[in-house]
Amino acid sequence: MDKLKKIFIVDDDPFINMLVVKRFSSEGYMVEAFESGEECLNAIDREPDLIILDYFFAKNDKKYMNGMEVLDKIKKKKPDTAVIMLSGQNDGEVVLELARKGIDDYIIKDHNLIDNLHLAIKELFDSVN
Repeated sequence: MDKLKKIFIVDDDPFINMLVVKRFSSEGYMVEAFESGEECLNAIDREPDLIILDYFFAKNDKKYMNGMEVLDKIKKKKPDTAVIMLSGQNDGEVVLELARKGIDDYIIKDHNLIDNLHLAIKELFDSVN
């Protein structure tokens, strides 16, 4: 039997983290939520199969790495880990740069976020098996 796929969701919005954890846990994935890239990197040795990573982290009291910086560190430590980037913006140059750096997909944060994530995750894991 296949081992459960482990997914990390990394977003500074607790609502998005909750949505992703609830939806994909109910589909049989092991899902862990983190509010910053730094927290995710500290847990990277738990060997996630997929990291869903927000592009922009904004907290008033502290400076955080952005998604591109976190992606660079993920790819240095665990180059084979799949990464889906989330963003509230649709900047073609950013998407192109992220693609060059090895993201597996890029999803806009809109009202279709969970459905689009579901399709992207299914395609990603189906292509691996």
